[in-house]
This record gives sequence, C-alpha cells and structure tokens, in this order.
Amino acid sequence: MDIYKRIGMVCRTIPKGKVATYGQIALLCGKPRNARQVGYALKHGLAGNDIPAYRVVNGKGILSGAVYFETPDMQRMLLEEEGIRVIRTEDGWKVNLKEYGWKNTMEEALYLSERAKLSEQNGGKEIHEGLESGYKKRTI
Repeated sequence: MDIYKRIGMVCRTIPKGKVATYGQIALLCGKPRNARQVGYALKHGLAGNDIPAYRVVNGKGILSGAVYFETPDMQRMLLEEEGIRVIRTEDGWKVNLKEYGWKNTMEEALYLSERAKLSEQNGGKEIHEGLESGYKKRTI
C-alpha cells in the first residue's frame, strides 16, 4: 500500500471529537518526520476524497489546513460542530492538544499497520473494521 493510501486509512480512524497532528499521522503510517508529506497528500486529495482532514492540525494544535477548505474558517467550524473548543491566539486558531488530541496507543499503530498489510493482500481494497475490537486499549 502506498503512503497516500496509508494516510487516508489513518485519517479515517481519528475519532470524532479528536484531532491528530500531521507528524502523528506520518508516524502511524511508518514515515516519521514526513509530516509535510501528510499535509501535501491532504491538500491535493491524494489520500482520498472522504478524509476528515479537518481533524488534522499542526504540532502546536494550530489549524493550518485553511487552503484545503472552501473558506478559511471551515476547519474551525467543523471542529466546533464536533464539540472541539477552538480558541483564537496571535498564531491563529488553536485547539488544546492535551484535551482534544487523539491519544492513540502502540497497539493501534500496530493494528493500522496490520490492516495496511491485509489491504495489500486483498488487492488494495481497504479493510473497514472498527478499531475497538482490534486492539487492547493501553495508552503509552
């Protein structure tokens, strides 16, 4: 499975009401230090069209995907609709990563990796299963 399909798969697993960082997505895709590639994939639609890209923020929690959306405030509005509090700072709109950050586990990362392998074995078709049954919950 190529990196863009993995980015799409990981982004689809970000829970409603949570956000993830570009770097976190890159790490879960097995490409640490490739946060910019995640942003590129989301901006240009390379990860798919049904991606909740509005749930991805930069490493400081600042909304940085304005160019991806129809209006500059759309990312903020979509996050607020999910109950995420977005505050205005001098650096831009920001979410509290401690409160709203997706705290994935090593088991989730391994499970996502395994799903990618299964998808490759199934001719590139993604496996859409709930994560709840696929791993033990243990935050590291």
